Amino acid sequence: MAITSTGLNAATNTETATSTNVKDKTALGKDDFMTLLLVELQNQDPTEPMDSEKILTQTSQLAALESAENTNKALEELAASLSSTQQFSTISAIGKTADLASNAIGHDEGSTTSFEVYFPDDVASGNVEILDVDGNIVKTLPIEENPSGVYQFDWDGTLSNGSSATSGVYYVTASYTNPDGDDKTTRMGAYPIESVRFEDGNTYLKLGSNYVPLESVQEVY
Repeated sequence: MAITSTGLNAATNTETATSTNVKDKTALGKDDFMTLLLVELQNQDPTEPMDSEKILTQTSQLAALESAENTNKALEELAASLSSTQQFSTISAIGKTADLASNAIGHDEGSTTSFEVYFPDDVASGNVEILDVDGNIVKTLPIEENPSGVYQFDWDGTLSNGSSATSGVYYVTASYTNPDGDDKTTRMGAYPIESVRFEDGNTYLKLGSNYVPLESVQEVY
């Protein structure tokens, strides 16, 4: 006997509907409790009817269960709404400046350390200063004439006295003059927010050439 494609589709649809309607038997809902209560009433001993106080207790338990389910649903919807609102709020920060509240770099002796500095004004001339933990300038890197923006610098670890810097933490600032002759300063760690990325429930901001977790940002202005 031949089996038509219509028969196959019907069988498939029936199987899909059956699998879709499979209920979780490991948990009881308010409808299950109501069914149990009705069965209990139907099968009670007429000579010893169920205590009305017990019925009221079970009914109130059903009401409490339904209220709890509605509350959980409302909280889930509220959490989803707040998450969406936060994402839109973060997107509105594009174009503003994010401050990581740190201009520190870690340097390994004998290696080259790269970092980025944002200049909010056009640069006519100036220097990037590398400071030790005591705040002393141990190296200056000249800045070429450039328009405003984020620029990368490479420090080979050489100090101003010609010796090599030891491994440790150093700090980066910059002093420069704009085309109008005004003196300006900036430092590493503050960058314009170029874009926002959402990944696996986390929010990342594009600062310079890197994506930084939102929680690492101390201030946006």
